[in-house]
Amino acid sequence: MRGQGMLALGVVYVVWGSSYLAMRYLVSSAPPMVAAGARFLVAGLLLAAILSVVSGPAALRMRPRWLGSAALTGLLLPALGSGLVAVAERHVASGLAALLVACVPLFVVLLRWSLGERPPVGTVFGVVVGLVGLAVLVTAGDGHGGTHGTAWWGPALVVVAALAWAVGSVASVRLPVSPDPFAQSAAEMVFGGGVLVAAGLVAGERITLDAVSASSWWAWLYLVTFGSVLAFTAHAVALRTLPLSTVSTYAYVNPVVAVGLGVAVAGERLLASQMVGGGLVVVAVALLVGAEARRVTPATANGTAIKPGIGTRTRARARARTRAGDRKTVTETGDTRVT
Repeated sequence: MRGQGMLALGVVYVVWGSSYLAMRYLVSSAPPMVAAGARFLVAGLLLAAILSVVSGPAALRMRPRWLGSAALTGLLLPALGSGLVAVAERHVASGLAALLVACVPLFVVLLRWSLGERPPVGTVFGVVVGLVGLAVLVTAGDGHGGTHGTAWWGPALVVVAALAWAVGSVASVRLPVSPDPFAQSAAEMVFGGGVLVAAGLVAGERITLDAVSASSWWAWLYLVTFGSVLAFTAHAVALRTLPLSTVSTYAYVNPVVAVGLGVAVAGERLLASQMVGGGLVVVAVALLVGAEARRVTPATANGTAIKPGIGTRTRARARARTRAGDRKTVTETGDTRVT
C-alpha cells in the first residue's frame, strides 16, 4: 500500500506542479476566464460521472446545505483561486505564479490566527520567513526579465488568488459538506466553473475556435483530465495510504517542479532576487508543514489506529473522527484539493 501511495504522491508532485505551465499555454491564445471555467465545468461533470459509475448514483446526492457550501467554496477556490491565476499568467511567468501561490499556507495560518487560534513558535517563524519571501517576489519582477512586464498588477493578482484560496481552505472545514469528498469537489468545480464562464462572458471574453492554438487545446485537455481528475484522485489515494506529513510535502515540491518546467520548457528566466524570494517561500512552507504535522495525533497522522476487538459502530465512529482530523489537518497546511 505504501508503494501505491508514493506513486500517487509522485503524480501529485508532477501534475499539480506542471499545471502552472499548462495554464500558461492555455491562456496564450484562449480567453482566460472562459477557458479556465470550461475546464472546471467539464472536470466536475467528468468526476461526477466517474463517481456515479464507481459508487452508484446515490453518491451524488447532495443536501441543500452541502450545495450551499459547494457554491461558496467553488467561488473561492476554482473561480477566484484558479481563475485569477489564469488571468495573471498572461503577464506573469508560470514559475513565479507557482511560487506566489505557494504562500497559501502562510495565509491559512494568519487566518486561523485571526480566528483566535494560537500557532506554535515554529509556525510563527515559518510565517515570518514566508512573508519576507513573498515581499521579495512581489517586488522583484514578472519572471520574464522585467519588472511586472506590461501589467504591474500581475503578481499582486496572484497574491489575491492565493488569499482567496486560503479563505476557501479555512472555510471548507467549518462548513457542512458531503461525506464523500469526490462528490463535494465535483460540485465545487461545477459551481466555480460556471461562475468563471459567466464572469468571462460578462467581461466580453469570447472563444473563436480557429483562433485557439493547438497548444492551448492540448493544455486545456491536460488540465481537465490530469490536472483536475487524475491528480485529485491520486491525492485522495495518497491521503489514505501515507502519513499527512508526507502528503503535505507537495505544497513545497509543486513550486520547484513548476519553476523547473518553466525554465526548461518555456524558457522562463528567474532573476536572482526571485530565486532568493522563492527559496524563502519554499523553506517557509516546509517549516509550516513540519510544525503542523507535529500537532497531529498518531491516529490522524498515520491512518485509523483502532484497537482490535472494538465494535463495528465504534470502528465507524473512529474512522469518521480520523477522516475529519485528516481533512482539518490537511486544510491547516494549506491543501487546496482542487488544482
